[in-house]
Amino acid sequence: MTRIKIMFGHAGVALMALACAVGVVAMLLHAPVWCWALVPLGVVAQMLNEYNLHRYVFHLHPPKRQWAFDLLYRAHYGHHDFPTNHGLFFVPVWVALPMLVGNFLLVWGVMTLLGAETAVWIATAVVPVGGVLTFLSYEWFHMTAHLNLPKTALERHVTRLHNQHHFRDFNKWFHVSPGGQIIDRAMGTDIDTEALKQQQRIAFIRTLGLQPDDPRLVAARHRFAPKYELSAAEIARAARS
Repeated sequence: MTRIKIMFGHAGVALMALACAVGVVAMLLHAPVWCWALVPLGVVAQMLNEYNLHRYVFHLHPPKRQWAFDLLYRAHYGHHDFPTNHGLFFVPVWVALPMLVGNFLLVWGVMTLLGAETAVWIATAVVPVGGVLTFLSYEWFHMTAHLNLPKTALERHVTRLHNQHHFRDFNKWFHVSPGGQIIDRAMGTDIDTEALKQQQRIAFIRTLGLQPDDPRLVAARHRFAPKYELSAAEIARAARS
């Protein structure tokens, strides 16, 4: 119950879950049965999307302008800075919903141009059903990786790999969803067991290589402190770590 309360207490996750439920019900009522066979395509597409968004967007070089830095801080930098803060576990709603709508319109538009009469149901199967189910799985396993509670064997496996990204080398292991390590290995961003034994903890890992007292970080921490209940002691400690 603790995980369910934390996860679905986040607006972005709740809205995405609602979109998925609406998609499933609509398909059950109206979609051709064969469209369900396209759901796995949405799973694969979202796993690729998860990797690319995490690696190439959330880990962008830190912007110089404070407003842009603050956006990136809320999207991801802040989660590295305070990895156990529940409010910073999840993708912001202003990332999740545009991703959902944009992907749906892309698939629907392409299928329409190709003359598919069932374009809307193809898009529904791929995006709000297959894609969002994978997104929700990602959020569940990601949240679980950062919580100190009993875990299944699969959850422990995900936690072990994700901890390497947070506490060993933030340029490795960008996946979170189970099975996503295949993508990391294909892209050369995995760490094998022997290499991990030799690799030192990267400098300033919790601030993604930035000096912990970088003015942009300090400003972002103070800006988001009230919303995410960051104490003065936590902020001061982060500036020294």
